[in-house]
Amino acid sequence: MKSKFAAGALSALIYFQGLLGFAGVATVLLKERAHAADTAYHDSLPRSGTTAAL
Repeated sequence: MKSKFAAGALSALIYFQGLLGFAGVATVLLKERAHAADTAYHDSLPRSGTTAAL
């Protein structure tokens, strides 16, 4: 009986570790995407001291 409980507990821990790994990868990817969008936005703004061509 104890071995079944231990096997179930280990399976749950491995499952949750997989979920945490997936969440970590998703966080990194979303952060990189937001950073790239922010950089693209700032690159599109006119520089100070320059005039935009009309």
